[in-house]
Amino acid sequence: MPIRTEVHGDGVAEVVIANPPVNALPVAGWFALAESFDRLGRDPAVRVVVLRAEGRGFQAGVDIKEMQRTSGFEALIGANRGCYAAFKAVYECEVPVIAAVHGYCLGGGIGLVGNADIIVASDDATFGLPEVDRGALGAATHLARLVPQHKMRAMVYTCAPATAAELHAWGSVLRVVPQAELRDAALDIARGIAAKSTTVVRAAKQALNGIDPVDVNRSYRYEQGFTFELNLSGVADEARDAFVEKRAAKYEE
Repeated sequence: MPIRTEVHGDGVAEVVIANPPVNALPVAGWFALAESFDRLGRDPAVRVVVLRAEGRGFQAGVDIKEMQRTSGFEALIGANRGCYAAFKAVYECEVPVIAAVHGYCLGGGIGLVGNADIIVASDDATFGLPEVDRGALGAATHLARLVPQHKMRAMVYTCAPATAAELHAWGSVLRVVPQAELRDAALDIARGIAAKSTTVVRAAKQALNGIDPVDVNRSYRYEQGFTFELNLSGVADEARDAFVEKRAAKYEE
């Protein structure tokens, strides 16, 4: 399974993404991730969750190769619904979620991290949305929670990433550490939260979600509608084929 979970005796739980080579997740992986956060949030023994990954980078979005192997719209719809479920589960997890990011954080990874409560990152971490180059849209809702508005727009149009140092300067990344220290840094913050009253912390999570100025679930669902339109137009399929075949996309417009 690409998703592992573990609950420690101090109330800290870990959710680990491990799906080599790049931690892109198939449709089933997104739903497994959602189920993990829903289940852990309901567990009274869990006080905080750390989301991290193993391998070359944190997360590279959806499994485009799976999508291109599937005829019709089944995989596209599955990926849309799976990503929506996973992002929502992170946001609505009943306890705080700490994302520990190393290497690349792309596409769906932005959706996960942007909905987390706290982010720590390794000094080699980069954050980006290559969706326009893949003929898709989505997760700008979550990127807007990480970077300033005009930076977010530039990143969407150009597909250029931002560094952990930049996000730290903007206040969205709490700490930047060497990659070898990332898990320990995330667990250190988690244990500090776990030591507090879980009743109060769970109430704080609910209250903070309640005062958010943007409904992230509705906003992301709106973005997904444009992704489906692009797919119907054919431009998205050409972009994904080009990615799988490692060539430049050939657009007719």
